[in-house]
Amino acid sequence: MQKLTNKEEEVMHILWKLEKAFVKDVLAEIKEDKPHYNTLSTIIRHLEEKGYVSYNAYGKTHQYYPIITKEAYRKKFMNNAIENYFNSSYKNVVSFFAKEEKISAEELREIIDLIEKKES
Repeated sequence: MQKLTNKEEEVMHILWKLEKAFVKDVLAEIKEDKPHYNTLSTIIRHLEEKGYVSYNAYGKTHQYYPIITKEAYRKKFMNNAIENYFNSSYKNVVSFFAKEEKISAEELREIIDLIEKKES
């Protein structure tokens, strides 16, 4: 699974949300920094080349849809981030969020409960 650019990732989130869309539908969903129609079309074709989307052809028009699930992409993205930024340590990930005050003690207790339930 090839790495996506920020814009490609933004388009994928839109396609996951819409499930199927023409370029004009994707363009309508972009709120800031709207690319030109042709630029967006090129981005979507790159996603197709990378194996993230496919399409149904209706004459000269294509309706695109994701062939990689959001969950599969999230798993790959998170595994890469944990490997590259946290030395493959989930403890380091949790410590980072605790130090940044992005996770509460209550949330940590919930995570511990989930782990203990899974182990039993």
